[in-house]
Amino acid sequence: MAHNHVKRPSRVYPETPLVGVGAVVRADNKILLIRRANEPGKGLWSIPGGLVEVGETLRDAVAREVEEETGMKIEVGKLIDVVENIVRDEDGRVKFHYILVDFEAKPITGKMDIHPSPEALEARWFTPEEIRGIPITNTAKLLLRKLGIEV
Repeated sequence: MAHNHVKRPSRVYPETPLVGVGAVVRADNKILLIRRANEPGKGLWSIPGGLVEVGETLRDAVAREVEEETGMKIEVGKLIDVVENIVRDEDGRVKFHYILVDFEAKPITGKMDIHPSPEALEARWFTPEEIRGIPITNTAKLLLRKLGIEV
């Protein structure tokens, strides 16, 4: 029996830019961050998110990714920003190229329980003060500052 396998785009040295989504999930003056299990930014804290799948809206993608990475159902709010992350190797070839669409969000139930997936090394709630003491990605730092959160 033939199986239809979705060919996943290569994240490293991609043929086209990849579209990713992320969410700044906030509740009780705390922000939900995950520690990245994969490059780019492996080991650093960042906002939860991932790649958009074919046929999926940006908002559906961000809700799915946050739930996959943290076990939390979210209500997706306003668009914050669209940013590019282009990383070249020593030879000048494009190693990573992401277009990242980031949204504000909040937990649907008011429950702040999180259950990190294997894609995330950890997932935790942080106050802005606590974020200043942890290693976070530059893209996450810029995004939080855009929201007026000093980190």
